[in-house]
Amino acid sequence: MVLATTPLFLATSAELGLVGLGGAIVGIICSLIVAQRLQKKRDNDTRQQAESQARQIVSEAKLAGKEAALQMRSEVEEELSSSRKELRNLDDDLQTREATLEQQHAALRKQEKMVQNNQQRLTDKLQTTEQRQKELNTLLDSQRQSLHELTGLNKEEATTRLLKLLESELEQEMGGIILRHEKTIAAACEEKSREILLMTMQRVAAVTTADSTTSSVDIPNDEMKGRIIGREGRNIRALEKATGVDVIIDDTPGVVIVSGFDPVRREVARQSLANLITDGRIHPSRIEEIVKETEKSIEKFIIKKGEEAALEVNVSGLHERVIYMLGRLHFRTSYSQNVLRHSVEVSFLAGMLADMMGLDADLARRCGLLHDIGKAADHELEGGHPQIGADLLKRHGEGAEVVHAAFGHHDEIVSEYPYTVLTATADACSASRPGARRESLDRYIKRMEELESIAHEFNGVEQAFAIQAGREVRVIIAAEKVDDQAAAKVCRDIAKRFEEQLTYPGEIKITVIRETRFTELAR
Repeated sequence: MVLATTPLFLATSAELGLVGLGGAIVGIICSLIVAQRLQKKRDNDTRQQAESQARQIVSEAKLAGKEAALQMRSEVEEELSSSRKELRNLDDDLQTREATLEQQHAALRKQEKMVQNNQQRLTDKLQTTEQRQKELNTLLDSQRQSLHELTGLNKEEATTRLLKLLESELEQEMGGIILRHEKTIAAACEEKSREILLMTMQRVAAVTTADSTTSSVDIPNDEMKGRIIGREGRNIRALEKATGVDVIIDDTPGVVIVSGFDPVRREVARQSLANLITDGRIHPSRIEEIVKETEKSIEKFIIKKGEEAALEVNVSGLHERVIYMLGRLHFRTSYSQNVLRHSVEVSFLAGMLADMMGLDADLARRCGLLHDIGKAADHELEGGHPQIGADLLKRHGEGAEVVHAAFGHHDEIVSEYPYTVLTATADACSASRPGARRESLDRYIKRMEELESIAHEFNGVEQAFAIQAGREVRVIIAAEKVDDQAAAKVCRDIAKRFEEQLTYPGEIKITVIRETRFTELAR
């Protein structure tokens, strides 16, 4: 049984295996079919969804395109409208310009016609003028010939006379021009210079009267004169030999005169004589001893005065010899004005002027202080004090400006530096201020006569008067000989003549007076 059933069992199992395999295959196939159908369905759904989205996108794109087209169309229409408006404005402008051009063209045509008419008239006038000129030339020739015949003058003589007449007329016109320009220039220059000078002089605190040195010695009684003379004049000879001066003893009571060209020696003699009179012992040996002591004292005094003057005006770095010569000026006078005080005053004035004009005030003060240094040695050396002072300052290391100021402060040379002009100006201010100087009567009269005689040399001058101590000259002009323009020229010529021929401190004012009077009597 067992053996009988085994094959059948085996056959059934194989069939079952085949059936299972077939079923599995069918299942797989069914699964594949179902999967394909599901996939196809999903694909259809996806395609439908995509088509729907695409249609929606296309629809939205069409709407956006329509909106953009509408917007673009509106913008284009606005631009076209603006362009049409601009074109209309341009058209209006062109029409306006065309109308303006037509008007201008019409005006130009009128002007051209007027110019042509004017040109024609000018041509006619030129022809008429030429014809008249020819007639005038002919008439002038005949008149000239007639004048030559009547006057008996040839062409050269008539030309000379005409030139003289023209020269007279030109002088009058020149006088008028000078008068007009002088008023303008003088007003500006005088105002500015007066302001500077007045401001400077007001700032200088100087003595109002001149200092002067004396050369006389007071004695207690006339008996002292005999003692000074000594036995057979040995005392007075010893004093004169030791000091180098002359001692004059005359009948003048109570006074002994000391005379000498050197102011320092004169001062040594004066002080020595005063010391001898005080001491009472007057004999040759004592005189020599007193003179030596006095010389040492004067030397120290001179150096002290020089240092004080330099310190007063704040000038430093001076050579010892320059300081010594500066101190010697204390004993020197000019027109009774103490030269050292004058130099200090000039130094202050020059420094203030330089400061107000923007220059070096220290250098200007140095120039002013040393400008008259030559007067300390002009009794010992040949030449004028400007040359002596310039050589002295140059030898002792002073600068070119200081040397030139000493050499040229009297305007005898051309000024190369502004400090020379400042020094000359300050020197004139110091010398011409009230109370600064005194002069002798003879010299004063001579100077007045020179001023008046120079003024009388000019044509038309009737009278001339020097007034204000020679600071002003008033000139009376003949009204029937000289007119106002010529009078102005005469005034200027007199001033130039004074500058060329005279030497004077400060300035001289010339006033020309021309007066015309008419007098009638009513009866």
